[in-house]
Amino acid sequence: MACRTRAGKTTKNTKQSSKKDIRGAIVAIVTPFKDGKVDEEGLKGLIEWHIKAGTHCIVPCGTTGESATMSHEEHMRVVELTVETVRGRIPVIAGTGSNSTSETIMLTHHAKKAGADAALVITPYYNKPSQEGLYQHFITVAQECKFPMILYNVPGRTGVNMLPQTVARCAKNRYIIGIKEATGSLKQVTDVIRMCPRNFILLSGDDFTAFPTMAVGGKGVISVASNLMPKEMANMMNAFMKGDIDKARRIHFKLFPLFEALFYETNPVPAKTALAEMGRIESAEVRLPLAAMSEANKDRLMDVLRSLKLVK
Repeated sequence: MACRTRAGKTTKNTKQSSKKDIRGAIVAIVTPFKDGKVDEEGLKGLIEWHIKAGTHCIVPCGTTGESATMSHEEHMRVVELTVETVRGRIPVIAGTGSNSTSETIMLTHHAKKAGADAALVITPYYNKPSQEGLYQHFITVAQECKFPMILYNVPGRTGVNMLPQTVARCAKNRYIIGIKEATGSLKQVTDVIRMCPRNFILLSGDDFTAFPTMAVGGKGVISVASNLMPKEMANMMNAFMKGDIDKARRIHFKLFPLFEALFYETNPVPAKTALAEMGRIESAEVRLPLAAMSEANKDRLMDVLRSLKLVK
């Protein structure tokens, strides 16, 4: 697989990624900022850490990556840099969604040209489209881009829930290969799995439901907690996929306080705060309208980090 660098040069990835590789612990990676700009060296360092720790896939420019406050140039650069740094060692699923279909098509075309393996495409937010509107949106992107797409359903962020029947309609398209399901409803997860083709990839959209989602047929999780404990999240997914359910359950319960702590305030504020305290990024900087974590919640977060021996 070829990938284009910012300068337009083409390099060869070291291995081909495929649909079957999209599984397990998938990090929704933060975008480090420093003095108002993307910290490229910091991002590269995080990516190398994740690959060494066993993370199965990387999602740049998702919600956790603060895509909503990045310029198009920054967004594209982060996708390019991620592909260049990964060098085909694990799949890259680029966040390309927007509340505008034309903008989604533009960003998805770019991810395809940059050498990503798939796109993560959120349901259009704020517009509150009908189920037919959602279907037409995703089918239009698929037909225009002809690139593997994973739908992203997160009603708490977008104001609209993509129903299982609509997901099943979309799943008939060859380029729509899966969904990140973040309703928190195991009933909805089960309905999607039941209604869609057997090879359709369902991924948990949050860490709380990762373990139970696997139990009903999910293939993995797009994870916030993997930003802090990539090895442990990968171990949980590996254990489940190997049939060691007891080990996976033990890790789930061990990490559950962290799953809660990372949402003491709006994601990714706690994750970035923790990474800065751990020395993994230089700054916990986020962009307005997000703000720095309150001291009271930071103290609570630090207690959890200490209990997991992530900080002293």
